[in-house]
Amino acid sequence: MVREQYTTVTEGTHIERPENQYVYEIGIYGWRKRCLYLFVLLLLIILLVNFALTVWILKVMWFSPTGMGHLGVTKDGLRLEGESEFLFPLYAKEICSRTDSGLLLQSTRNVTLNARRSEEEVTGRLKVDAKMVEVQSQQFQINSKEGKPLFTVDESEVLVGTDRLRVTGPEGALFEHSVETPLVSANPFQELRLESPTRRLGMNGPKGVHIKAHAGEAKALSQMDIVFHSEEGRLVLDAETVCLPKLVQGAQGPAGNSQRLYEICVCPDGKLYLSVADTGSTCHENSHICL
Repeated sequence: MVREQYTTVTEGTHIERPENQYVYEIGIYGWRKRCLYLFVLLLLIILLVNFALTVWILKVMWFSPTGMGHLGVTKDGLRLEGESEFLFPLYAKEICSRTDSGLLLQSTRNVTLNARRSEEEVTGRLKVDAKMVEVQSQQFQINSKEGKPLFTVDESEVLVGTDRLRVTGPEGALFEHSVETPLVSANPFQELRLESPTRRLGMNGPKGVHIKAHAGEAKALSQMDIVFHSEEGRLVLDAETVCLPKLVQGAQGPAGNSQRLYEICVCPDGKLYLSVADTGSTCHENSHICL
C-alpha cells in the first residue's frame, strides 16, 4: 500500500517536496497480455466458424425469404412442394393438395387420422392398415357430391340413402336381425330366395305384402307349417287353376262312378281333404279323417 503525504505550508515558506518513491505503470504486460490476445484471437476464430456454419446451413436447407426449400410460408399457412416424410405426428387444421394433383398419404405400417377435443380425448379416428380400415366415431356418414347422405352408421341403425342397394356376392346377404325395406328384388333372369335355415321367416307390411314373379313361379318351402293369417280380411287364391295334389283322399265311391270327380271337404279345425263326388255330399262318409 502506498501512503501519500500532504504538507500544509504558509505563504512565504518554501519546503521541498519529497521525491516519489513509487512509479505506477498503467496497462497489461507480460504473459497476461499474451493470454488476452490469444483469447481475442480464439473468439474471432469461433465467430468466423459460426458464420461459415450459418451460411452452410442456409445453403443446404435452402432458406429463402419465403420459406425453406420446398416448404413455403404464405398468408394461409404452409405450402409444401413434392414428397415429404414425417417421422413424428403432424398436427394441422386442414391438409389439401394442389388443384391439379391428388393428395397421397402413405406409410409403411399404417395411416391414422385423429380428431381431438383436448390433449387426452380422441373424438374421431380413421386408421388404415394392411388388414382393415377402422373408423372410430359416434357416426360414420358418406355423402354424395350434392351433399345427400348415401350411407350412415351409428350405434342404433345403419341407413342406406341410395335408391337401390345391390348385393352381388354368390351367398347373398346375411342379416342377423330384422330388415326394413320397401322392395326386395333380384337381377333380371335370376331367382330371389328369402331363407331362414334354423329359425322362422316373417314378412310384415302395414298396408300389405306383395309377392310377384314376372317370368317364373313363386315357391314357399318349409319343413313344418306355412301359415297365412289375416285378422279381418280374407285369403284369395286368384288363378285359373288351383292345385292341391297331396290332399288326403277319402274312400272310393260306388264302382259305377268313373268320372274321377272329387269334392273338397273341410274339418272343424280347417283341415282339407278330398272325397269322391256323388249326387250328394259325401264328406260325412269320410269325416273320420278329421279325428
